Amino acid sequence: MPLTKEEIQSLLSDIENERVERTLSTNNTKKISEAICSFANDIRNTNKPGYFIIGADDDGKLDGQTFSDEQLRSYAGLRNTGAILPPPAMMVYKETFQDGEVAIIEVQPSVDTPVRYKGVIWIRVGARKAEANTEEERILTEKGQIHSSSFDCRPCREATIDDIDIELFKSEYLQRAVSPTTLAKDKRNVFQQMASLRLFDTRFNCPTYAGILLLGHDPQYFIPGAYIQYVKFAGSTRATKVIKENRFKGNLIIMLKELEYFIKYSIENKRPEFVSILREEPRINYPWEAIRELAMNAVMHRAYNGNNSPIKFYEYSDRIEIDNPGNLYGKVNLENFPNETDYRNPIIAEIMLNLGYVNRFGSGVNTVSTLLEENKSNPAVFLLGDYTTFKVIVQNADVIANGTDGTEKTPRIMVNISESGTDESKSGTDAGMNGTDEISREDAILNLMRQNKRISTKEISAQLNIPRRTLFRILDTLKSDGRVYRIGSEKSGTWEVPE
Repeated sequence: MPLTKEEIQSLLSDIENERVERTLSTNNTKKISEAICSFANDIRNTNKPGYFIIGADDDGKLDGQTFSDEQLRSYAGLRNTGAILPPPAMMVYKETFQDGEVAIIEVQPSVDTPVRYKGVIWIRVGARKAEANTEEERILTEKGQIHSSSFDCRPCREATIDDIDIELFKSEYLQRAVSPTTLAKDKRNVFQQMASLRLFDTRFNCPTYAGILLLGHDPQYFIPGAYIQYVKFAGSTRATKVIKENRFKGNLIIMLKELEYFIKYSIENKRPEFVSILREEPRINYPWEAIRELAMNAVMHRAYNGNNSPIKFYEYSDRIEIDNPGNLYGKVNLENFPNETDYRNPIIAEIMLNLGYVNRFGSGVNTVSTLLEENKSNPAVFLLGDYTTFKVIVQNADVIANGTDGTEKTPRIMVNISESGTDESKSGTDAGMNGTDEISREDAILNLMRQNKRISTKEISAQLNIPRRTLFRILDTLKSDGRVYRIGSEKSGTWEVPE
């Protein structure tokens, strides 16, 4: 809960301490980020939030500043830039007083310590912040191991140090994850270095699952589904001839390099398209950066725990489908996707950002949308009705532009929606709705969308008496068939129904 006005006034009048820092500077992102990092690490284990107050001097006096919504969003955005890893939990808000406004950045203690800002660990030492020394880093590392909750942080107790490539860690990852200044004075051994990055668990003297995935000689031995299965089909269904197959496996450093190279040079095809006698323009089937972003997101967000299914990367004549185990996670749901961000695998997310496969957190879907729009492709379709998988479909822009969409449509299932909400299915024939109108369930949904492009799934479910879970399954089918598209977020976007 945000602080009350009285509580903020109390913090302003108090001296600075390990939980409070104040500044008049509104744009010193380095100072703000270091403070966020130090509060998140909570070296004294107070289990209480820290507060960075902008707009007040060291004595707590205000200087008449005001803060726009854009400024507050920029402070909140520091969490997702990738400079602070792993991202801490924080809130940003403002309060108005007679002498001016203050912006409050409230930072919760992190369970995934140590937290770094640009590869450096910052902590609070009384009223000031400081760079953590070797002993303080060890304390934070052990605290993070005790409280680790995500699967990738857990120790892989059947593995030993011999199961990971230490030289690969030193040559390929360490210098990307830790600042050069910190490394220059680092006296720790390699096990302590890996432990501070949550790749090794010193309690059990074994790699974590993140360590196995990043550096393992054979990660699939411990996590059998941790690979990507690529298949290219000649037609638009799996019943057609298989043209090409590939399996991307090995540790993340090897696998992601191979995957990126493959997508860049094997997926994207360009051909000249006649525009006029004097001009041709290239026609691109799939912008490779968009497919790369979706594939990397699948690796980052998939459920590795207890699931032996690989990520399925299937290319058909008219589309690409990427299907990975594990649907929306944590705070993300059908209503706020893709505007909310949460991480099933925070250490894998951190690894992929350090390796350069992710630019910043929380921007993947928007990046894909922009790239597809620039290529004049249809929007990506996210099928989220199945709670066990996350599936995305990107249509071949070249096929669509030439009117050669060979998608084989399955017979539509017509349903009689009774007053009790039960489904009586009939294949290929029209059934009455409540005994009156001859209309399919799908057409009824589309008609509502034509009448109101902003209608919510909750409203559709209520008006047609369709259970929400059934509705989401129908919407997935309509989207994959190209009969409806969702433009924007689930909360504020619109439905587009092609005529």
